[in-house]
Amino acid sequence: MQNLIPFIVLWSLLAASVIAMIVWRKMVANQEDDTIHVLQGSVAQQVTVAHKLEVIDKWGKILTVVTLVYGLILGGTYIYLNFVAMSNIPQGG
Repeated sequence: MQNLIPFIVLWSLLAASVIAMIVWRKMVANQEDDTIHVLQGSVAQQVTVAHKLEVIDKWGKILTVVTLVYGLILGGTYIYLNFVAMSNIPQGG
């Protein structure tokens, strides 16, 4: 278990990054206006916010998948190492 600590720290950083992306997206989405104001000239701002949300969504999905896959690999490695450690215990008797 001791040798997995750096990998667990890395996974924790990835998970924290996913949470940060969620918060960032929420903050950007609060600037979004669902109605189209063609005559007021705020279309450019709406397009900018929509583009930001698309980029955040794209990277958020990628980061989420990477975090989940890395976590599954880390969990599988932990289970495997425990299995091997339990297999190497000599039988008393």
